[in-house]
Formats: sequence, structure tokens, C-alpha cells
Amino acid sequence: VQLQASGGGLVQAGGSLRLSCAASGRTFNLYAMGWFRQAPGKERELVAVINWTGGITYYTDSVKGRFTISRDNTKNSVYLQMNSLKPEDTGVYYCASPNGGAVVIVPKSYHYWGQGTQVTVSS
Repeated sequence: VQLQASGGGLVQAGGSLRLSCAASGRTFNLYAMGWFRQAPGKERELVAVINWTGGITYYTDSVKGRFTISRDNTKNSVYLQMNSLKPEDTGVYYCASPNGGAVVIVPKSYHYWGQGTQVTVSS
């Protein structure tokens, strides 16, 4: 399984970015997908998850109302639309997938990881 994240960059506070993650190597539409982030000196944290159909999502509290996770099973891709970005959203963002279709919020349940894409929000 390969996951390729893209779309990161430098943006001012209040701005927006859209991350994309392209998946290959297994039947994409059978599995949940998640976005994690890791800020310098901090542990990796779960940001958002979407189930295999796209009908169920989960967001960590700090991004609710600002970030939207979505997927396009015809393109084997998952997206993270990030609006109203804050400096505390800065970090490396990773897409990841567990071995199942349901939303899971335990990081060790995620077995496949992309390489990460840097998001930097300036104040």
C-alpha cells in the first residue's frame, strides 16, 4: 500500500489549504482514511478520519468547524480542506489508513502511512 500526500505549503493565518492523498496498492473504497499531524517537539495527533463510504467522519476538537475531510473513491484519494488556519495548525501532515473501513481514532490502528507534507501557518 502506498499513500502519497501533497498540497502543503506556507500560508498566512486565516488562509486555506487543501491537502490531497493518493492511495494505491489495495481496494481504496474498502478502508477508512485519516489525517494526522505532528508539530515540532510534539507527538503525532489525529486530525480527522473518514470511513470507507465517506458517510462518517471524525474531527479532533481543535479543527472542528474549520477542517473538512472528504474522499473520492473513483480517484482513490482523500482530501483535507483546511480553512481559517491558525499558527498552531503548523506541522507535518500525514495521511494514513487502518485495516478496516470504520472510523478508528487510535493511532496504532493505522498500519499504512504516507510520507507527510509540511504545513506552515504564519501569524
